[in-house]
Amino acid sequence: MTNKPFFWKLQDNILDKENKQTLIKFIQSTDRFTQFEEVKKFEREWSAWQGRKHSVFVNSGSSAILVIISALKEYYKWEKDTEIIVPAITWITDISVLLQLELKPVFVDVNLEDFSFDYDDLASKITSKTKAIFLTHLIGFPADVNKVKQIIGKKKIHLIEDCCESPGATISGTKIGNFGMVSLFSFYWGHHMTTVEGGMICTDNKKLYHLFLLKRSHGLARELPKNLHQYYKNKHKDIDFNFLFLTNGFNVRNTELNAVLGSSQLKKLDGYIEQRNKTYDNFLNIINHYPEFLLTPYNNGISSFSLPLILKKQYIKNRLQKFLTRNGVETRPIIGGNLLRQPFLKSEFKNKGFPNAEFLHKNAFYIGNNQFVNSKKLNRLKELLDIFFSNPKNITHE
Repeated sequence: MTNKPFFWKLQDNILDKENKQTLIKFIQSTDRFTQFEEVKKFEREWSAWQGRKHSVFVNSGSSAILVIISALKEYYKWEKDTEIIVPAITWITDISVLLQLELKPVFVDVNLEDFSFDYDDLASKITSKTKAIFLTHLIGFPADVNKVKQIIGKKKIHLIEDCCESPGATISGTKIGNFGMVSLFSFYWGHHMTTVEGGMICTDNKKLYHLFLLKRSHGLARELPKNLHQYYKNKHKDIDFNFLFLTNGFNVRNTELNAVLGSSQLKKLDGYIEQRNKTYDNFLNIINHYPEFLLTPYNNGISSFSLPLILKKQYIKNRLQKFLTRNGVETRPIIGGNLLRQPFLKSEFKNKGFPNAEFLHKNAFYIGNNQFVNSKKLNRLKELLDIFFSNPKNITHE
């Protein structure tokens, strides 16, 4: 049997007519498309929305990770094989950047409530070499940051928040991304809002902010705030200031076009989040009819990224995922599943002691959530789940 065309995709086009008209108007009004005033404007707007002092717009969430880790390593003089704690389920560049910069990822299992760290396992993995905890707020669920900070205590361990899948999620009314020294966001096509490609770095630390600016654009001094320019002109009189490199950097700038789109999308982000969360509530009402088969994760501070289907039995998960795909519902794993199973990691790291990551790898997948998931789609999902779970062949182990 061939699969039907997807009537429910992981992500639909969220660029509306107004977004496109805004882009057209900007293109017709300017000759400057590389990083300039629109980027700065979007950064200011994002800082105001997020509630942090400084924001740096880059070309992807993964580039944000690269800039952050490179800057922290330089700023704090981290040595080779400095330990950075990471979850076993997150996006792969949280890990690959550490390896590229010769740091040592220390994997911690996840929990099945907020999908962040297993907090007991986290506490057990901290050593004298631990310099940072790289926390992921996974698929819209805010991690228990207060618990993480309690575990850190008075240790000199920095907290990095990966908020790429959870902008606007809250903990006791405070947005995630405001608890750690630095946080990062992604505006990729399938996320809560989009700049097509793009990411943002947020911090309240001015010195780190300046280092992020440098590393975003080759290490060039001219990227710094103008009030610092004269100092470096005087300090390095033998070098043309426009080509003065203060550190080793990258080219991960974004463009004026992406920033204009970001500003346009940001105006609607709160509405997008509200719609996603309403859909998630309706989704929970549907899957609550099948407690024998499905887990029903919920958190008061959620900013729903997707609609996870977590089966208690792996064989039922495998059958349900195929069934939904055949019937026009696009599915995917929970991010990349247990990363310790990935080819480029399994040769170096042992996949032992991660039972919850293994459970989600084998028993879970998700379907898309966005502002286009309407009652018609949800009713069809309920019909499909009723058909599936009412058939003994689907739920009986052979």
